[in-house]
Amino acid sequence: MKKGLHPDNYRQVVFEDLNNGWRFLTRSTAASEETTKWEDSQEYPLIKVHITSASHPFFTGEERILDIEGRVDKFKARAAAGAAAKEKRAAAAQKQAKRKIAKIKKAETKAENTQSTNR
Repeated sequence: MKKGLHPDNYRQVVFEDLNNGWRFLTRSTAASEETTKWEDSQEYPLIKVHITSASHPFFTGEERILDIEGRVDKFKARAAAGAAAKEKRAAAAQKQAKRKIAKIKKAETKAENTQSTNR
């Protein structure tokens, strides 16, 4: 195995969810200048995160707008635009079908009129 490939500075770190304040202690190599006291009265580095399993909609089962960058809103806008485009295509297809039926009926009427004048 290669030497120095894996980090060797693992230490206890507290992660805090900025959405609901939930905190958990785990091992990490992430750097942090902030510290906090944990339940065991010791100080640990504090890392603040926007989403954890305590606030993520997949784990909580509820939909909330959590995305600071607006990616959720962009996704919803794209989905709405896709649905609108699909409806527009369906309406165009119906209009085209009606035109085709009208054209066939007009040809049939014309053929009937031609037959009746030839008799």
